[in-house]
Amino acid sequence: MTSSSSPAASDRRGTPAPSRSDALGRPLRDLRISVTDRCNFRCPYCMPASVFGEGFPFLPRPELLTFEEITRLAGIFLGLGVRKIRITGGEPLVRRDLPRLVARLASLAPGLDLALTTNGSLLAPVAAPLAEAGLRRVTVSLDSHDAEVFRKMSGGHSDPRRVLDGIEAAERAGLVPVKVNCVVQRGVNDHLVVELARRFRGTGRILRFIEFMDVGTRNQWDLSQVVPAAEIVERVDAELPLEPVEPAYRGEVARRYRYRDGGGEIGVIASVTQPFCGDCTRARLTADGRLVTCLFATEGTDLKALLRGGISDEALGERIAEVWSGRRDRYSEERSRLSRERPKLEMFQLGG
Repeated sequence: MTSSSSPAASDRRGTPAPSRSDALGRPLRDLRISVTDRCNFRCPYCMPASVFGEGFPFLPRPELLTFEEITRLAGIFLGLGVRKIRITGGEPLVRRDLPRLVARLASLAPGLDLALTTNGSLLAPVAAPLAEAGLRRVTVSLDSHDAEVFRKMSGGHSDPRRVLDGIEAAERAGLVPVKVNCVVQRGVNDHLVVELARRFRGTGRILRFIEFMDVGTRNQWDLSQVVPAAEIVERVDAELPLEPVEPAYRGEVARRYRYRDGGGEIGVIASVTQPFCGDCTRARLTADGRLVTCLFATEGTDLKALLRGGISDEALGERIAEVWSGRRDRYSEERSRLSRERPKLEMFQLGG
């Protein structure tokens, strides 16, 4: 059941809706939609193979939101002020017919900032169809371009060449600029930070280094494995001189630096050592339809039950607005031994 006065109507006319603010004054501007909890990699910091083996009980298909349900929810979020939608997983490209969902979402608002985060291994053959459907940009995870280190960090799956092929296909399709995310773990891939920066410098691709985060409860996170963003910048700057760049918008998670010789830029995401909760504008929708207001959340609000129970768009929008208005999440700023040990939703459920 849907309402004829959808909150997204103003966006379809091209006028952005005013953003709702939470209890700390943070506007709702970004929506991350997880379309699956499955992935074809077993990265130890996200889905370690020792836990997520062949018998792991992933969501059965009926428990996933349908493309129609995702589109309906996205339209309501647009009516509440969302301006950017990012499709995530798990690995979103294991969900069949993803260009069909992209086309549905793109039709909601002219010029919608619609992006995708992927491990890149399945990207090459679908980059062009995704772009034709209305996708604007992609972010590709690549923790190392060294084959041995890559296999270790992906759980022994695929190889970096397939990911690089996916990046090249995305560029040919016009999904630019491609952002490349690298999770840095001390003693695992931190010795290759400068080499990776050198690999992408001058290519137009934006490399972003991410501090190893305590997302979920199954990745054996320890502070000793975190390479602080400041140290990453110092290492790169020592060989490839950098200068800071002002944020492009409120809530930008990466601190940006450009090469002084004009060779492009890098970013660092410092959730552990330099928390940015104060400017967080992101809501997350899990594959089974829960609204989650923090990457480190312990639970979410079940929107799927409301959808399938016959709620109107207007009432559903009011419920979402109520959840966001009461939001006070600031986990990264309040991190402690006790909070690190509390139960949390897993990264594969939230999509990063």
